[in-house]
Amino acid sequence: MTPDHPDEFTGRPLRIEEVRLVADLRVMHAKVDDLHILAKRLQELHDETDIVTYADKAVLAEDIHKVDELYLWFVKLKEMAEQIKRKRG
Repeated sequence: MTPDHPDEFTGRPLRIEEVRLVADLRVMHAKVDDLHILAKRLQELHDETDIVTYADKAVLAEDIHKVDELYLWFVKLKEMAEQIKRKRG
């Protein structure tokens, strides 16, 4: 499903797997944006000490773990995008 070059999409309809991927990516982009907005709002309105004090400790720890995993995945995607860009030079 991985095209070597974006021009491979020109002149042909997307396959169902590609349509699903694009739809999933759009949902992901919206959810990441929602999380970013919410986190920024919490930072603006509340002191971090209060957030830690009032948070459910186990849930906060799990949230931090999930965000760490996402961060590492995004770093990997960024590195892959940079490699592809260098190859196409």
